[in-house]
Amino acid sequence: MDCLFCKIVGGEIPAERVAESTNFLAFLDVAPVTPGHTLIVPKGHATNLLELHEALGNELVAFTQRVAQALVAATAASGFNVVMNNGTCAGQAVPHAHLHVIPRKEGDGISVHVGSNHRSTPEERKAIRARIIESIGSTKSS
Repeated sequence: MDCLFCKIVGGEIPAERVAESTNFLAFLDVAPVTPGHTLIVPKGHATNLLELHEALGNELVAFTQRVAQALVAATAASGFNVVMNNGTCAGQAVPHAHLHVIPRKEGDGISVHVGSNHRSTPEERKAIRARIIESIGSTKSS
């Protein structure tokens, strides 16, 4: 497979590895937003969150907590962002599922803000809610 992150997991491309579990690898981003910016990738290839096996979810959260706690301590950060881009339109540059864990400090000038000036109407929210519930019902796990 010609996947950058699969090659890092396999040791074909060097990386500054900071943590590892049976199913996940954490390594420093080569183009960090802040010092300590770390990527967490599943060792098995999955293009995005929708392809990541559901059973790995709890392990991913626990692993991310462990990495984030270490990053906060190592960088004297006062907070952190956990970001996952899924699809090129959402900013995903490498087609392998990955989380960005970005240590933050007050006044660092970095903006990783999700927000909008648009306010939906109650009718819009009810309509999208109905479509989401219908879709969830058709995609329930067995």
